[in-house]
Amino acid sequence: MRAVITVIGKDMVGILAKVSTTCAEANANVIEVTQSVLQEFFAMVMLIDLEKMNCELPELREKLRRNAEGMTIHVMHEDIFNSMHRI
Repeated sequence: MRAVITVIGKDMVGILAKVSTTCAEANANVIEVTQSVLQEFFAMVMLIDLEKMNCELPELREKLRRNAEGMTIHVMHEDIFNSMHRI
């Protein structure tokens, strides 16, 4: 099982570190990351593996939102993400 994490907000030092550290603490393995800085805005999409995670997805979502204050963070299970983007 996998999930998609999206992060958007004003660029600042340590965003990737905060998100990846929170994932590591939950034992969620980061599989792939893409990020961009567009002028003063930061955007990132991260794919994580949930197989060995030591908490539930809603708990990880709340931890990420607390640790990356000022950012808009969405965490979505891969099945939901795929269903929403099916044509």
